[in-house]
Amino acid sequence: MNGPISLSVTRDTFAMDGTFTISRGSRTEAQVVTVALQSEGVHAWGECVPYARYGESLDSVCDQITSMAPQLADGLDRMTLQQALPAGAARNALDCALWDLEAKLSGKPVWQLAGLTEPASVITAYTLSLDAPEKMRKAAKDHASRPVLKIKLGGQGDMDRLRAVRDGAPNSRLIVDANEGWSAEDYDLLAPVMLELGVALVEQPLAADADTALAGRERPLAVCADESCHDRASLSEVSGKYDVVNIKLDKTGGLTEALALKNAAQEQGFRIMVGCMVGTSLAMAPALLVAQDVEFVDLDGPLLLAEDRQTPMQFEGSQMYPASAMLWG
Repeated sequence: MNGPISLSVTRDTFAMDGTFTISRGSRTEAQVVTVALQSEGVHAWGECVPYARYGESLDSVCDQITSMAPQLADGLDRMTLQQALPAGAARNALDCALWDLEAKLSGKPVWQLAGLTEPASVITAYTLSLDAPEKMRKAAKDHASRPVLKIKLGGQGDMDRLRAVRDGAPNSRLIVDANEGWSAEDYDLLAPVMLELGVALVEQPLAADADTALAGRERPLAVCADESCHDRASLSEVSGKYDVVNIKLDKTGGLTEALALKNAAQEQGFRIMVGCMVGTSLAMAPALLVAQDVEFVDLDGPLLLAEDRQTPMQFEGSQMYPASAMLWG
């Protein structure tokens, strides 16, 4: 794919189904950046979600993307893109749009171009927003039929929240996400309770810049690196501290690096989680390719929205099906 490519960038807002709260704050809408590419009469696209935790904003990400217009006009390809932009949201949207463009120009699906097997449906976790214990119990009860629930924690009263969720959903597998909200002592205190309640995994209990406390520490409950692991360069830093790595395309800078990170992490003995920011089906479509045959899948972004793309991905409860070619790939 060497022909000139034209670029357009838009900012899009999608209402959420209620208020979504984590330890860092609350939101009622998802703000995403949509990249559209055109070449040889073919239109393709990708999506990213700028994240302030990583120093990103809508403005900064849009500026990064638009700075690539001259190189795209010269026929920029995915591999050159990996060197042209750092890992992050901007590169993610461009990388996924370039995959989509290559698929449409070649008439072959992305999974085939990437040398993968044809994707199957997966079971995704469903996230319960951080709230008072009684409200979280009700939310858990409302979603007790889902096989996997992910619980947002990270503050005083977490033990009560945990017990309330387990009471509301006695049969669901539980994942806990502290979003860097605990100390090492909090983890030591809560780990036995989480094990008692059947929690399968805890994500990023400590701040990324304080996670050396996990090195050599007994981890009776598997600990997953989220904010501490972005791409393959992160693996040496998380070795010995974490058991699982959470692969998100907005961190890796796209599907290209996400697939490479998955392979490298598995080779080094890490278990794999594939997660997402709160985005639309357009962001989940490429992530589902990475989520094949992994232990933990958390691609529920569209389930948390009140509105989605015109050709959304299909869900039956928590069963998530591959995207149609009309959406992406």
